[in-house]
Amino acid sequence: MEFLFTILAALILIIVLGLVSVIVFEAYRRSLNNAHVDAPAIFEDPKSLNQVPCPDIFDPAKKYLSLIIPAFNEEHRLPGALNETMNDILKYKHVNADKNIGRRDASYLKKREAKDKSFSYEVLIVDDGSRDGTKRVAFDFVKKYGVDKVRAILLGKNHGKGEAIRKGMLHSRGELLLMLDADGATKVTDLEKLENQIHAVARKEHRGDSAACDATFKISDIPIVAFGSRAHLEEKAIATRKWYRNFLMKGFHLVVLLTAGPGIRDTQCGFKMFTRSAARKLFTNIRLKRWCFDVELVFLCKWFRIPVLEVSVNWSEIPGSKVNLLSIPNMLWELALMSVGYRTQMWKIKLSRVQVILNYIIFSNRLFYC
Repeated sequence: MEFLFTILAALILIIVLGLVSVIVFEAYRRSLNNAHVDAPAIFEDPKSLNQVPCPDIFDPAKKYLSLIIPAFNEEHRLPGALNETMNDILKYKHVNADKNIGRRDASYLKKREAKDKSFSYEVLIVDDGSRDGTKRVAFDFVKKYGVDKVRAILLGKNHGKGEAIRKGMLHSRGELLLMLDADGATKVTDLEKLENQIHAVARKEHRGDSAACDATFKISDIPIVAFGSRAHLEEKAIATRKWYRNFLMKGFHLVVLLTAGPGIRDTQCGFKMFTRSAARKLFTNIRLKRWCFDVELVFLCKWFRIPVLEVSVNWSEIPGSKVNLLSIPNMLWELALMSVGYRTQMWKIKLSRVQVILNYIIFSNRLFYC
């Protein structure tokens, strides 16, 4: 019997060592080949068929707000979310039992643009290699609103939600960049909650004594991130997620706590806002392409010392979610790669010259005071 236990222990040890070796090898391979989608950065205008050069995240902002929507096989859910975001909404008032009189009520974005002349926006739909009619739906909206208001980026093949968002962020024009899911689980009006929190922190960061200081203030220049959060819904038992999604979320939170540390209760809500400065730092460094890219964002924010605000938003479950029990192995795999890659410093973080100098000063001060 003792011999069998010895054999079993040896087999377990071999399996563990093999798994660790595979994780380390894959992390090292990705450190050498951190390839993302490098297709030509071109938009096609469906009306004129002209090719429009894609903007770059390092260009000055041309819009106040960019809304980035990743979409993979979202032919049926995407139209509803886009209609609510972009279209005039038809509201009915009942006159009698057999007659409705309708009136058009402008969408939130249209109302705000009409009221505030400094407010401008764009919507970027990133088709992540869909095999259904998602591309057609996206281009229908581009044709309707024009390439200045709505743009579609086609990745060709499926890379993952993280890669789709990265692509949209790096080619957006906004001072503030909002990622939101294609299912419309969180209403676009909730963006003001994140926006207000970002502005409040930015004013504290930039507070000066002179009028000139206020005159040069640009929200896009201050790195801040706001995460939409559903944690308050869980506490009040209002969230309507299915049981297996709650089970996955609890287990995932535990692993995230061990991997990225405490601080954010809900890393996976698909409603997040970034200043342009924060997006430059984060999305030029992010490596994970699928479900766990949100956790990597938390890690990178801590590394860059970017303030992360967790803001409660309204949320409801929309049928058709792509998260299921089969997602667990891939999530654990990505978290293991991230942990090994960064902790062994195989995954290098790109720094601007200013950041290099600041990190050197901080490190020198720590050595001096130790």
